[in-house]
Amino acid sequence: MTTQDSTLKATVKEKYGQAALRVQAGLSAKRVGPTGKAYGLDMTDEMLALANENKRRAGAENVEFLKGEIEQIPLPDASVDVIISNCVINLSGDKGKVLREAFRVLKPGGRFAVSDVVVRGDVPAAVKTNMELWIGCVAGALEEQEFVTLLKDVGFEKASIEPTRVYKVEDAAAFLNGTGLDAQEFASQIEGKFMSAFVRATKPAKSCCGPDCCGG
Repeated sequence: MTTQDSTLKATVKEKYGQAALRVQAGLSAKRVGPTGKAYGLDMTDEMLALANENKRRAGAENVEFLKGEIEQIPLPDASVDVIISNCVINLSGDKGKVLREAFRVLKPGGRFAVSDVVVRGDVPAAVKTNMELWIGCVAGALEEQEFVTLLKDVGFEKASIEPTRVYKVEDAAAFLNGTGLDAQEFASQIEGKFMSAFVRATKPAKSCCGPDCCGG
């Protein structure tokens, strides 16, 4: 899977001097500037090798690629300013743990800004459990309000979901092909219930606990 810069720019704007984590190997070092730091996370040696080769060719020195899983990010607490990904969270079987890890590694005031497939309403159980659709980021998609609730339960604030494309019946029929499910039977049942969306939230900034911690 790849994430195009145009998608990332629409999701969040990294700032010069910040540390950004992309949950997938590969990230534009230019977006955080020479004083910033870009991390890429992937669990496969093949993707990490490709990312490091691209890093070498680009001569990027402010990029580091990490091997690991999104349920256990190999970074210390409060180490990045922004987390971005594209259709990765839906592949996890423990999305609560993924969001807790994201919250942990973000600095106070840090931003969670991902692009993923989100469900609006109920979908047939056969669709939810189909492995081919899991691989395609569809069956593992969280329901819209469930996603917002999970983000808030973890501790995020300003959680929001912005639909970018709502899938119609012809789209549903297309991604049901090859899954072993009857496309005609299920397409009409899931029309308008899957959407690509930007999911955003913010880790609260540190609150002032007294005159000393705020420099008073």
